[in-house]
Amino acid sequence: MATSTNGFKVLLMGRAGAGKTSMKSIIFANYHSRDTKMLQPTNHVEHNSLRFLGNLKLNLWDCGGQDQFMENYFESQRENIFQHCEVLIYVLVAARDKSLGNEERKKDVEYFKAAIESLTQHSPNATTFVLIHKLDLVHESKRSEVYRQVKEELLTVAPQHTQKRITFMGTSIWDDTLFKAWSRIVAVLVPDPELLQDQVNFMCQQLMADEVVIFEKNTFLVITRAHTKEMQDQYRFEKLSNIIKQYKLSCQKAKTNFRNFVVKNDSFRAIIEPFLTHSYIMVVISDLTITSAATSANLWAARAYFSDMVKAGITFGVHL
Repeated sequence: MATSTNGFKVLLMGRAGAGKTSMKSIIFANYHSRDTKMLQPTNHVEHNSLRFLGNLKLNLWDCGGQDQFMENYFESQRENIFQHCEVLIYVLVAARDKSLGNEERKKDVEYFKAAIESLTQHSPNATTFVLIHKLDLVHESKRSEVYRQVKEELLTVAPQHTQKRITFMGTSIWDDTLFKAWSRIVAVLVPDPELLQDQVNFMCQQLMADEVVIFEKNTFLVITRAHTKEMQDQYRFEKLSNIIKQYKLSCQKAKTNFRNFVVKNDSFRAIIEPFLTHSYIMVVISDLTITSAATSANLWAARAYFSDMVKAGITFGVHL
C-alpha cells in the first residue's frame, strides 16, 4: 500500500451502540475496558489525526451510528465520506436483543450493504475489515455459530468481486481479540510489508530465537513477527500487549518509565525492550546455552542493521 503524505484515511463505521468509540479509546488512548462506559456516543463524524509508528499518520473518521447519520452517509455525504479511503472498519454487534425482533439485524445488513457499495464506487482499492463485536455477550458454546451466521449473512449482500478484500474477525473489549484484530488492521498500512517480513525472518535466524515480534511503541500492537518453532497460545501477543500497556500505565502513575521486561524459567527466556525509535521488540529463546549477553549484543547489531536501512531510504524503516 502506498504511503500518503497526508496520511491514510480510515473509516470507522457501524450503527449506534456497536462499540466503535470504545475500541478506539482502548487502542489509541489507553482506556481500560471498564472505563469505556463513561464515553459519550459519537455525533456526526469525529475526525482524529493519530500518529502510529512515528511518521505514519492515520486520519481516523469515527462515524456516529445513529440511523439518521447512517442514511446521510450513503446519500448526501456519500462521496465526501467514502472517497480516498484506504481502510473501512465496519463494526456490528454479534447478537441483537431478541425482544427487538429481526428488524434491527435487517437494518445492520442493509447499512453494511450500502457501505460496501459506497466504498466500491469511491475507493475501489480499499480494504475492509468487519468486526463482529461484543461476542462476550454470546454464550461461549454458541460464539462460533453466531459468528459464522453473521458472516454468511453479510457475505450474501457483498458483491462477489469485493469479497476477497473483506476480512471478518470476532472481537470483544473484554478479551484479547480486540488487539489481534487491530494488529491486523494497522499491519496493512505499513509500507513494504514483504521486505519487512524478510528482514525480521533473517533477524530471528541470526538471533537463534524461537520467536521475534516487533510491536508499535505506544499501542503495543503487533507489526510483524517471525518464528522458528510453533507456539501453542494463538493469543499470546494480544495478552502480552494488554499486560505491557497496563504495566506502562502503572509506571506513568509512579512517575517512572518502562524500559524493558525479562521473563525467564527453566524452559525459555523472553526479553522485551526498545528496538528503534517507534518500536519495541520481543525475543523468545528456549536454548538457554545462549547467554543474555550474546542476545543483547546481537540485538545491538540488529538495530545498527535496521538503522542503516533507514539511512538508505527503505520505506518501512522510517516508521520503526
